[in-house]
Amino acid sequence: MLWMILITLAILQLSVFFTTIYLHRYLTHRGLELHPAVAAAMHLELALFTGIVPREWVAVHRKHHHFSDQEGDPHSPYIYGLWHVLFGNLFYYRNEKNNLATIRKYTPDYRPDFLDRLPGIRFAPLAGMAIFMLMFGLVWGLVAWVFHVVAYILLNSMINSLCHMIGYRNYDNLATNLQWVALLTGGEGLHNNHHEYPSSARFAQRAREFDPAWLVIRALEATGLARVKPEPIAKAA
Repeated sequence: MLWMILITLAILQLSVFFTTIYLHRYLTHRGLELHPAVAAAMHLELALFTGIVPREWVAVHRKHHHFSDQEGDPHSPYIYGLWHVLFGNLFYYRNEKNNLATIRKYTPDYRPDFLDRLPGIRFAPLAGMAIFMLMFGLVWGLVAWVFHVVAYILLNSMINSLCHMIGYRNYDNLATNLQWVALLTGGEGLHNNHHEYPSSARFAQRAREFDPAWLVIRALEATGLARVKPEPIAKAA
């Protein structure tokens, strides 16, 4: 049982880290470049275990920054309410990703990779569920898969809800920093910092802040698998 829990948590953490590194810092804000093989591996894991379509995710998140906590923000807790976004963020996301005008407006620069072009790629989560079942058996595999799905959705919801209303601010924007959320989400909980410098690949701005994904990015950079773009000059906090 212990090894099943550890493997499930490991897959969850891969999904979390690949979301912040590949979808967020690389595709959406271009804070770094990834080697094509690394980008493809991250895309594949997310397709299997989250079902996210990168172009849709990028478009929704860019719109979020465009209208951050104002009318037009797809999932602002100031507009829809903290609890509604915490527990209903998935539905707000689905509504926006199905808006073709949003996709066209916010992702004109998106270049599909070979995974995007694969027929039936949207059904990849079924293969992800099958992988869990092959590892753990029919019943426990389904339990582990459901846990992964629910935990992943809740972690993302915490960023869009709690990290806009609860926590501290280094900068004058409505997003907030919650270090404990950052530890669970690969650094995404340092949301106030990110909204101040969205193009920065590093989310931590103060000595006491810790951005777990930044360590992975630096390791990829050291091995030639990533290139971090110059960071903006930090403002006095």
